[in-house]
Amino acid sequence: MELLDRIDSTSAIPKYLQVVNAVIEDIEAGILKRGERVPSINETSEMYYLSRDTIEKAYRILRKKGVISSVKGKGCYISNSFSANKTRVLLLFNKLSAYKKAIYYSMLKVLGENAVVDLHIHHYDGTICANLIQENLGKYDYYVVMPHISTNAEAFTQALNKIPDDKLILLDKNIDTYKGKCGAVYQDFERDIRRALHSGEDLLSKYNKFVLVYPREISYPIEIVKGFRQFCREMSIEHSVVGCVHQEPLVPGTAFLILEESDLANLITETRAQKLELGKDIGLISYNDTPLKKILDAGITVVSTDHELMGETAGYMIKKKLKEKVHNPFTLIRRSSL
Repeated sequence: MELLDRIDSTSAIPKYLQVVNAVIEDIEAGILKRGERVPSINETSEMYYLSRDTIEKAYRILRKKGVISSVKGKGCYISNSFSANKTRVLLLFNKLSAYKKAIYYSMLKVLGENAVVDLHIHHYDGTICANLIQENLGKYDYYVVMPHISTNAEAFTQALNKIPDDKLILLDKNIDTYKGKCGAVYQDFERDIRRALHSGEDLLSKYNKFVLVYPREISYPIEIVKGFRQFCREMSIEHSVVGCVHQEPLVPGTAFLILEESDLANLITETRAQKLELGKDIGLISYNDTPLKKILDAGITVVSTDHELMGETAGYMIKKKLKEKVHNPFTLIRRSSL
């Protein structure tokens, strides 16, 4: 292992992670063989003038990843079961939902058995996401990050900028705070919602008022509100933005755009209680499509991106080593509720 020439003391990647990468690179290049003994921690430390603590941390990670295994009384060996050719992906979601699962499974399908994808949730918290990035720098071939952050954005941005641009793919949202030229599969929330609503002008024109139910306690992109308001101004339609469906009286001639599933259920329940008809008395558009919305109340109209396609595109970019910025389709799907 000629490690010394590959350790960059000026790199943002800690030295112990550079050692991990060097060992894996040597296995991939055939320099190190499965079953071959690797030098002990003390031997490696002395040979390459690296601290024992650095090598100990590196070997600990290599054991955890299954790259090396210890044989009592004999030392460390390259594991026979380790597959060096698998692409390693760290996937960071803001939350777990049916839509996120669709992205995850479609990405796995494209990548196939030659990839390992580790999924973590950062809960919109910039510090949590920053720590996940920092702890895993150098461990993965690709970092796929959903940059929906509502707190501690500065810590998140600083960590994101430490990822090499050829290893980063932004998912669902493109951001300007990343300094490199990374890949992205994104929605343009403001323009997407505006254009999708314009494609349903003929349906929305029969309503007197249009209401966006935008829950303040959940971190949906504020660009959705901007695009909604822009559409309403262009259509000269009376409109409002409320925090929950109960804040708006259920008056015939009103159309609703609803983001949260709980608000969707409450609106449908109240509509039935007042013996009003969806698509006639009350208009309803839900955000993000699901199989249930295709059959619920004879079909719920939705505005939605194609989540499966988003995952497929990200997987394809990883497989082909592409660094593109791809706008994911966003459309209005017409059903009986509008």
